[in-house]
Amino acid sequence: MNKPDAAAPSPARPRRKRRSRWIRIPLKIIGGFILLSLLLVVLFRFAPPPVTMTMIMDGNGITKDWTPLSRIDPDMARAAIAAEDSQFCTHHGFDVDAIARAAIHNASGGRIRGGSTISQQTAKNVFLWQGGGFIRKGFEAWFTVLIEAIWGKRRIMEVYLNVAETGIGTYGVQAGSIRYFHHGAASMTRTEAARIAAVLPLPKKRGAVAPKGFTRRYGNSIAARIGVVQRDGLDACLK
Repeated sequence: MNKPDAAAPSPARPRRKRRSRWIRIPLKIIGGFILLSLLLVVLFRFAPPPVTMTMIMDGNGITKDWTPLSRIDPDMARAAIAAEDSQFCTHHGFDVDAIARAAIHNASGGRIRGGSTISQQTAKNVFLWQGGGFIRKGFEAWFTVLIEAIWGKRRIMEVYLNVAETGIGTYGVQAGSIRYFHHGAASMTRTEAARIAAVLPLPKKRGAVAPKGFTRRYGNSIAARIGVVQRDGLDACLK
């Protein structure tokens, strides 16, 4: 008497394995990205970022000199707050009102205005690349949340003032101060701090020495607002 043949494997089983594999692979990629990003953020909480994507892509060389916030004149941080992010000490990484105002302004035409906070700019400068796009903006939001939670405001400002492009091939306010004023950031005057803050949005097109036109007017406006930042305690989170 012949034995019955073994049951043939169900065709549904290979399909389930394939579906499972296509689920596991994206989950592993996402998990790896989350772990790597957390490790980098924790590392740069204590160590200076050695280089950024902007620096790597810069064909003009890299001049930088990492300087602790304690050795940067306080008016430089106040100038950055006055120029870039007046709510820096009170928001949690995103200034919804500023983003909305920028969107309305840009829709009406004229000079393009950004709504990014110093935290967002720091996240972009350290971990990502320049330019727009929803994908980069999504990564920027993720890293902004992380640095706000892990670094805190003082470290965010310290990193921002050290990695922001302050001139052609020049990064950080220490290198910018030496380039423009021939002395370190510790001894900057209020006017000098305001001029560096004025060139930050377009460092390749604006000069901090003998500025003219819009850059000169903008620098004078920032210099006047530095006193407001100090008087109203808008830099309280840095003390």
